[in-house]
Amino acid sequence: MSKELSLEEYVRSKFGRMGFNELKKVYDEVRSGRILLVDRELPNDFIQYLVRLDYSLWFWVITILSVTTLITIPLSNYLEFIRYLRYVLGTIFVLFIPGYVTVETLYPREGDLKPLERLALSIGLSLALVPLIGLVLNYTPWGIRLEPVLTSLATYNLIIALVALYRKYSILSDSNYLRLA
Repeated sequence: MSKELSLEEYVRSKFGRMGFNELKKVYDEVRSGRILLVDRELPNDFIQYLVRLDYSLWFWVITILSVTTLITIPLSNYLEFIRYLRYVLGTIFVLFIPGYVTVETLYPREGDLKPLERLALSIGLSLALVPLIGLVLNYTPWGIRLEPVLTSLATYNLIIALVALYRKYSILSDSNYLRLA
């Protein structure tokens, strides 16, 4: 049985200093399975899991990107320089986020897919999902206009991201790592 060290203690004992390169080497050791990182203060419930950025940072980044995209669209009519930001964020909002949250829902464990596979599946699924959402909107009273498309994509992204986040929390709690409150 080995002694439990904090991540900082382990990096300093192994390398003598703590920098990006040292943390990258430790990350590679974790990915290869040579060392196991254990959280000593696990979240007790889903709300704690949601607010801890070490578990839910991806969710908050997706949420902030989506909200920022929705804000830049009306502002781009008044401020010329915002229009370019709208193009960049809109591209991410349409061509990446819907597929990414779907991939996170389908494959919630970190080791299920390699990062490049997640990226490729995210883009591919987005290219398949967005037209399907548009097809459904076509048969509604709202039709295919900017506001209904934005609303439906934002709603889809948020709901599926919450499902993915809950699945990730369930995996953590089912692993018997979660303390009982």
